[in-house]
Amino acid sequence: MARLLAIDYGTKRTGIAVTDELQLIASGLTTVETKDLFEFLKTYISKEAVELFVVGEPKQMNNEVSESEAAISKFLEKLQIEIPEIPVKRVDERFTSKMAFQTMIDSGLSKKQRKNKALIDEISATIILQSYLNNPS
Repeated sequence: MARLLAIDYGTKRTGIAVTDELQLIASGLTTVETKDLFEFLKTYISKEAVELFVVGEPKQMNNEVSESEAAISKFLEKLQIEIPEIPVKRVDERFTSKMAFQTMIDSGLSKKQRKNKALIDEISATIILQSYLNNPS
């Protein structure tokens, strides 16, 4: 089996998470500068088999799309052109940043470590991917 790769897209940084080859466990991979995202993805898929991109879908509490969806939509259009062979699934990403921060607290990370926004993005991508694994509809 190939891996699933989750993308927590941001205009500055993007968190990346992947599954193991059996698609059982989601793990944080890295955070990349968004300007380098396509280069990173192309390099990664040249070395690892990836079956699916799972991309966070930011929604507001009333289920309306978030304002950041416009940037994500542009990214998805480019992704379809640049890497058309890998399909994309969207996953509601409400509360992932808060859950990531709580995970950092629960893990015993120091206050200084919890201010690492790149780490929050990576953990958020992991939560998005785990959410997809738990409910792959």
